[in-house]
Amino acid sequence: MPTSAAAKVVVEDDGDSQSRSIAAVERAMDVLLFFGRSGQPDLGVTEIATALGITKAAVHRILTALRSRDLITVDPATRRYALGHAAVALGRAYLARTDLRAMAAPELRHLAEQTGETATLSLRRGDTRLYVDQVVPDQELRMEVTLGIPYPLHAGGSSKAFLAFLAEAEIEEYLARHPLEPMTDKTVTDPVKLRKELASIRKKGFATSLGERQAGAASLAAPIFDHDGHVVAVLSVAGPAARFKPDHTDAATQLLEAAGRISAQLGYAPEL
Repeated sequence: MPTSAAAKVVVEDDGDSQSRSIAAVERAMDVLLFFGRSGQPDLGVTEIATALGITKAAVHRILTALRSRDLITVDPATRRYALGHAAVALGRAYLARTDLRAMAAPELRHLAEQTGETATLSLRRGDTRLYVDQVVPDQELRMEVTLGIPYPLHAGGSSKAFLAFLAEAEIEEYLARHPLEPMTDKTVTDPVKLRKELASIRKKGFATSLGERQAGAASLAAPIFDHDGHVVAVLSVAGPAARFKPDHTDAATQLLEAAGRISAQLGYAPEL
């Protein structure tokens, strides 16, 4: 009997130890995840403790453990903490495996249902962009795009949404490399006019097109950003110009919300 009782105590102690270990790991994950969602470049111990409802002593212990694995780094002067290179490597590994088409598919379906028009996803390839997916509504008169065909970055809503959010130097390099050839009689071919429009797109957050790439077509397009704030894709809504009005407020709002949700999944946190 004594032996059995002793064994029972050991089992109970092991269970308690495992529970404490799991709780400690969960608190450490909470701290690490808080860095990802806080939107701040660095955090102090008090901020973390207050936000998560744990003691400052516990936060110190957790940060020390995370620092030992390079998941967190500390500024010796300010004693504020930030994500370390190991955490960044984890994020980049996730992004490398991310299938943008699979991620965007639910938003494309939702956009097509909301607007009653064709929703598309475009990716950039050098100085061109191409459609990689679309959801076409059940309408007798509707727009359909051809996937995989490269288009220049100056013609059409999706193209301009890429070009507008590049760095100024990249925009100028593109303009220096490429004459603005017209695709229709509505294509913007004047560099001065195009620069002015790109500035307007950056301010509004989306691009519009009325027959600039394809005659009789109208579109709205918004960028999708990654965790570094780079444009990695463009979401668009397009339809026949006779029916679809790209200045429609509801459609623009729905498009921006959809692009924002995808950007958030990629780790993008817009500056307020």
